[in-house]
Amino acid sequence: MTRLAENTDTGDRAETDASQALPPPTLSYKIVRGLGWTLVWLGGLTLGFVAHQLWITTFFAKANQAELEVALEERFAAAEIVEVEYVPVVVPGQDPPDERDPSISGGASGSVGLLKTESAPEDGSPFAEIRIPSIESLAEGWTVVEGVRLSQLKNGAGHMPWTPLPGQPGNAVISGHRTTYGQPFHDLDHLTAGDTIEVETAIGTHVYAVTEVFVVRPTDVWVTHPKSGAWLTLTTCNPKFSARERLIVHAQMVAGPNAEVILGRA
Repeated sequence: MTRLAENTDTGDRAETDASQALPPPTLSYKIVRGLGWTLVWLGGLTLGFVAHQLWITTFFAKANQAELEVALEERFAAAEIVEVEYVPVVVPGQDPPDERDPSISGGASGSVGLLKTESAPEDGSPFAEIRIPSIESLAEGWTVVEGVRLSQLKNGAGHMPWTPLPGQPGNAVISGHRTTYGQPFHDLDHLTAGDTIEVETAIGTHVYAVTEVFVVRPTDVWVTHPKSGAWLTLTTCNPKFSARERLIVHAQMVAGPNAEVILGRA
């Protein structure tokens, strides 16, 4: 018992002597240690932010689509459809639309020179569905809401309110996220000339054929300007995971409830 106690005392004295032998932390050591922990926390926060942007926002955007689809069906049933006299959109410096044969009827309406229109959607409300058969993620469709503010694009795709609705004369513009909030336009760069884009609204399904896919600067807002005839413009960020540029898809109407009137086809 005496020897055990003596060994214990000896060990305690050794630990005490060792702790006393260690120099106190210097200021530089404390700074480096604090910087290290700061970088660890910043790294964790960055990973959390990336996960939120790429996966969590997409999860909620896709979940919202179910509710939007129900609201869209209500929109289709309640929207007021009116026929108005067709007035071609003529833009200075652009080729005017082809002259329409006055004997051609106005689509399903059977009226000469009358264009089907629908009541304007409320801000933020769903009013259309976009489908792109050649892109798997959009083959089944994605609901489009009215407006392109951040709160509206959280649902994935939005129509610029100052442009005509799809199916009408001019240049209808729809914007969507590419890597967040459902990333509906993730694969727009896969489109090539001749691919079709379908947009269904209250008056029917409007079909557009892609004419060109190109990249512009964010300040090149001319891509949203009016165009003679009937066009659809899709915009999204480029490259993926960056907002440095804009990817643009131009497509021209080839079929739909108003195609005969606008395009002058028999």
